[in-house]
Amino acid sequence: MPALKKYLAAYLATIVVLLVLDGLWLGLLAMPLYQQGIGHLMAAQPNFVAAVAFYLVYAAGLLVFAVAPRAAQPGWHSTALAAAFFGCVAYATYDLSNLATLRDWPVGLSLLDILWGSLLSAAAATAGKRVLGRSKA
Repeated sequence: MPALKKYLAAYLATIVVLLVLDGLWLGLLAMPLYQQGIGHLMAAQPNFVAAVAFYLVYAAGLLVFAVAPRAAQPGWHSTALAAAFFGCVAYATYDLSNLATLRDWPVGLSLLDILWGSLLSAAAATAGKRVLGRSKA
């Protein structure tokens, strides 16, 4: 049971970093870019149920594929690299699918979004790894 608490703490740290950084990114920094590139597709209000589901599932993916496999390794660098790759694949799946199927989907916005997904994932998983390393078993 103590191991479960460690991973729950790491999961929560991962979600918090995802929410804070993505909130800043989507709410402040990148909003003008998204409005310009895909504003005609954006809903007036986000679907918060879908957003919550995304963050819960995505944080679990980061924990399973980037954080947990490196739990015994010292440091956070390999976790950050694995998470960045996970983020690149996940965000590329979304953006490249949109490029393939939607008319006038902006290539530049897709590249920026993939880069952001990689950086966001690395930061969130690093937080999870650091909390996991400090938690008592």
